[in-house]
Amino acid sequence: MEFFLDHKDTNTKARAGRVVTAHGTIPTPVFMPVGTQGTVKTLLQEDLESAGAEIILANTYHLALRPGVETLTSIGGLHRFMSWERAILTDSGGYQVFSLSKLRKLDEDGVTFQSHIDGTRAHFTPESVIDIQRAIGSDIMMVLDVCPPAGCGRFYAEQSLRQTTEWARRSREHAEGSRPLYGYDQAVFGIVQGSVFDDLRVQGAESLVELDFDGYAIGGVSVGESVEDMYRVTRLTAAALPEHRPRYLMGVGTPQDLLEAVSSGVDMFDCVMPTRNARNGMVFTSTGSFSLKKAALLSDAAPIDENCGCPVCRRYSRAYVCHLFRAREISGLRMATVHNIWYYLTLMREARLHIAEGSFAAWKEKTLEQLRSGAAIQVA
Repeated sequence: MEFFLDHKDTNTKARAGRVVTAHGTIPTPVFMPVGTQGTVKTLLQEDLESAGAEIILANTYHLALRPGVETLTSIGGLHRFMSWERAILTDSGGYQVFSLSKLRKLDEDGVTFQSHIDGTRAHFTPESVIDIQRAIGSDIMMVLDVCPPAGCGRFYAEQSLRQTTEWARRSREHAEGSRPLYGYDQAVFGIVQGSVFDDLRVQGAESLVELDFDGYAIGGVSVGESVEDMYRVTRLTAAALPEHRPRYLMGVGTPQDLLEAVSSGVDMFDCVMPTRNARNGMVFTSTGSFSLKKAALLSDAAPIDENCGCPVCRRYSRAYVCHLFRAREISGLRMATVHNIWYYLTLMREARLHIAEGSFAAWKEKTLEQLRSGAAIQVA
């Protein structure tokens, strides 16, 4: 993997660049649609390609449970399994340490999960997580980490950071001592933890930089903390990371969150929000978000977003998609998801363009103002 920094905004920390992988070049800043189990829910790979997605995210924990390492290895990795020729990043399962806290047990060696599928137990270590990602064949592998919950005390945050840093060292060493399975290189990213404590975040970043990872992620900022804490921790951590490596903010967020993080110098994002919200009828538009389930939309002939060029907005009305949701038709979920993915990817394309043109700061403020003004004009 290579990272090229092409443009830097003069009024903010925003930057535009390229991450070059064996499965294509990814312009940054970039949003990565979440395909946890090897699929972005309700979409086909053709939908993602037409929207311009150059990279998606999948999850090591979930793929290890099913279809399993043996299946993925026998077929030749996740790219072949899901017929996706563009880049893939795999999360390590560290988030599941947080989200499945009632189903796991932590120790110095790793984490033991009770499967949410059938109750069987599986033990994940920093080394085995790298091995699983070798079998998956992702272009970017994340190290196993401990994601502390929002509101945790300093002692818990310190212990989580210590464990995360030690596991990062073990992951790095194991990756260097193992080989890819499918004939192309795989990058390894470290994950900075430290909760909302500024000194721990800087300490975590400095420790990982010493290990010289291919890129660095900012974890643990979308687990229930305040927006103010999220933005502050993101700014602080991004500034502590090297300029010549990509920076990835994990699990964030709203369009407003993405623009603020781009301003702080973040390059890569993922979040289930556009897809999960779409399946619940919530769509993001250039003038705010609204629910497609509102009865008032049944007489609205306008597209979901008049400023969007996605296939759904080019052809279908709000009234029709509203009808599909109210009639519980599956096609409504897909239409809303297609639109939201297009919206997020288009937002990042526009950000890249304005960074390159030197107009990012003004464009960002104009975009945020449009979102704020539209938020107050919700469908009845």
